[in-house]
Amino acid sequence: MDYQQMIEAMSREVYDSLRRALELGKWPDGRRLSAEQRQETMQAVIAWGEMHLPPEQRVGYIDRGSKAGETCADPGVAPLNFRD
Repeated sequence: MDYQQMIEAMSREVYDSLRRALELGKWPDGRRLSAEQRQETMQAVIAWGEMHLPPEQRVGYIDRGSKAGETCADPGVAPLNFRD
């Protein structure tokens, strides 16, 4: 089984366990993740998420937000006025 097949076959439970291990820095049994394990686990979590999750649920997703209408009601950057 190659890496791609392993990621495709990985269950949601395994994904959740790997993600939790990354968040905590340790395996469910309490052993710490080594630097190599952290890197490999992170790659697997990202790869699985790309295949199985919508963009807003993936690791690293940044919500850019939006406002109603074409333009914002915010005045934008206002210059500073210094008083003497």
